[in-house]
Amino acid sequence: MTSLERHLFNYAEYHRDHRNVLTHMVGIPLIVFAVDVLASRPIVAIGDHMVVTPTMLLSVLSAIFYLRLDLRFGLAMTALLALGAWAGLVVAGISTATWLTVGVGAFVVGWAIQFLGHHYEGRKPAFLDDIRGLIVGPLFVVAEIGFVLGARLEVRDAIARTQLPSSS
Repeated sequence: MTSLERHLFNYAEYHRDHRNVLTHMVGIPLIVFAVDVLASRPIVAIGDHMVVTPTMLLSVLSAIFYLRLDLRFGLAMTALLALGAWAGLVVAGISTATWLTVGVGAFVVGWAIQFLGHHYEGRKPAFLDDIRGLIVGPLFVVAEIGFVLGARLEVRDAIARTQLPSSS
């Protein structure tokens, strides 16, 4: 089992109920968007034509993680991270009130949707047992969408074949 498959398998163990998976398709993107928005300040100018934000730094570190796990999913995640950093910068540039309203609002709504899904699941969120669940969650969403579209089915099948160790 590859590291990618292991991460996705471990995360999927907390997400067996289809309603929980569906809530994650909405909740996780909202939470990631919220973090992109809220971490888009401060905006630090470097020279005349470049800016850096905490979101950009988080995106680079996250992209490295995803690319090391898997090139194809990593490229998809990197593109989404870049889009999120851009969107966060746009919102952060409007006004402080808009920045906070959009960022905090998306964060609260995203987590409310997540916890509703875990209510259906009857199980706590994965990150409470393993903090890596916070970075694997967005990858899980992308992977699930990819699987529905017929991409990377060998990864889906490898995860499905994995058995949990029996407890004695």
